[in-house]
Formats: sequence, C-alpha cells, structure tokens
Amino acid sequence: MPAEATVYHLRTRNGDHEIDFIVQRADHRTVALEVKLSTNVTDTDVTHLKWLRGQLGDDLLDAAVLTTGQHAYRRSDGIAVIPAALLGP
Repeated sequence: MPAEATVYHLRTRNGDHEIDFIVQRADHRTVALEVKLSTNVTDTDVTHLKWLRGQLGDDLLDAAVLTTGQHAYRRSDGIAVIPAALLGP
C-alpha cells in the first residue's frame, strides 16, 4: 500500500524559516524532518521545527532531527533525535 504522502522542502519567502523535509498526507497532517551532520542537537538546530509546530498545531504529527549520532531520544521540547544509521542498512 502506498504511503499516500508528498515530500516537500520548506523555505519561507523571506528565508527566515527552512525545514529540510516536510512529509504531508492528503489530510494535510505533517511530519517535519531536519538533517544535521552533527552528533549533537542544540536548541538552535530545532528552532524551525518549533516554529512549524506553532504554525500547524495538531496538524504537525511529529518533528525530528536526523543526526550522525548513535542514540535516538526525544528532547524535553518533544522533538525526536534519530541517528540516520537507524533508518536502514
């Protein structure tokens, strides 16, 4: 069964906000992903994901940062941190 979702890159018109991957279902519910070539995730790294959560509210199903780190966890602000290596072989 197909995922029936579309993948976008988001960049606001004035360039203030940018998110690497927006995965959106037909009902407009969304998952947002940032990719960082770092093992550590800082508050700065999740700024745009938190902004999007404020824009979409409950339509944002989840938000995550893909990293080069070794451990998956969820930050206290609710943003998931996922090592890219866990996505598959």
